Amino acid sequence: MKLSRRESKINRHRRIRGRVNGSSERPRLAVFRSHQHIYAQVIDDTSHSTLVAASTLDPDLKSLDSKSNCDASVEVGKLIAQRSLEKGISKVVFDRGGNLYHGRVKALAEAAREAGLDF
Repeated sequence: MKLSRRESKINRHRRIRGRVNGSSERPRLAVFRSHQHIYAQVIDDTSHSTLVAASTLDPDLKSLDSKSNCDASVEVGKLIAQRSLEKGISKVVFDRGGNLYHGRVKALAEAAREAGLDF
């Protein structure tokens, strides 16, 4: 039986979360991609708290023309890295959330790396 795209994504996400776990020394950079927006959070799984968050809905990114393309993802990646470094977080574990490492997710990850995050 062939799985739908949604079911395949859920299975990939479960596999990833079985291996990827954020700690206070190395929190998890979780990415959620919807049709219109992209969201990124740095999460400490031991205390179950979000340390830093950024998205295309952020007031700092109001000047973006399109909120659903790779350029917007690059800006979110830079913003999440900047906010993480301000909080003293330089090393993270990347959680792509079941999405393929391609397109907007890849653009966000590479921008965050270039801005100074280590993962």
